[in-house]
Amino acid sequence: MANNKLTYVTSRDNPLLVRLRKLARHPGEYRKLGQLLLEGEHLCQAWADRGGATALQAVMTESAWQEGGYLALAEAAASTVIVADAAMAELSALETPAAVAFVVPLPAAPAIRGDAPSVVLDRVQDAGNVGSILRSAAAFGFRQVIALEGTASLWSPKVLRAGMGAHFGLGLIENRHADALGALMMPLIGTSSHAEESLAAAALDWPSAWVFGNEGAGASAAVQAQCARVVRIPQPGGEESLNVGAAAAICLYESARRRA
Repeated sequence: MANNKLTYVTSRDNPLLVRLRKLARHPGEYRKLGQLLLEGEHLCQAWADRGGATALQAVMTESAWQEGGYLALAEAAASTVIVADAAMAELSALETPAAVAFVVPLPAAPAIRGDAPSVVLDRVQDAGNVGSILRSAAAFGFRQVIALEGTASLWSPKVLRAGMGAHFGLGLIENRHADALGALMMPLIGTSSHAEESLAAAALDWPSAWVFGNEGAGASAAVQAQCARVVRIPQPGGEESLNVGAAAAICLYESARRRA
């Protein structure tokens, strides 16, 4: 192996495994440690392709190491750690534990880019919703996601898994106050099931910043006041509102469709 730093870990009390369990189980631990745990081949490969930095460690189960299927992926890390299959299962948050994981440095938060097509999350609390919105943002050409105070941690393990690698193609800024949105030099577009203007009829500027609010309460009054317009998604089926992840996918797609 080119990285030639190979370590076998046998004790569950090894400091590395203790640290990995913290990263896997506690949503905000990455802030304290300045590191992320990426579980599974897909996330590891996404980091290798777009992460912008060498993975600190590739962590692999003993059986996967013996099978040799992830050796090329391990080359993307500065060192490789082999652990017992049971140790990986113990630290994993996945229903079926992954055979490989990366430990990577937490990317530095960029400054807000005033001209970047953006998504604003206002107290969106469900990690699955947040990860889904990141995937839609990346898919439809948005470049920046700004998470306001009260939003699920963008780099938490659950959001990372739901994002499926979208994190590494976006500028991610989190834990900001609503006042920070003043740095955006583009219209903000909000969503509400009670808005008069429908998505189909609304003028959708490009670039723009879409605002998606809390699952139950929507966007705060302070954030909505900054929106150039607020639109609704027609729902002829009669449901009261869409899941915020689904609503975001529809709105971001419509922006991309109009632009095309």
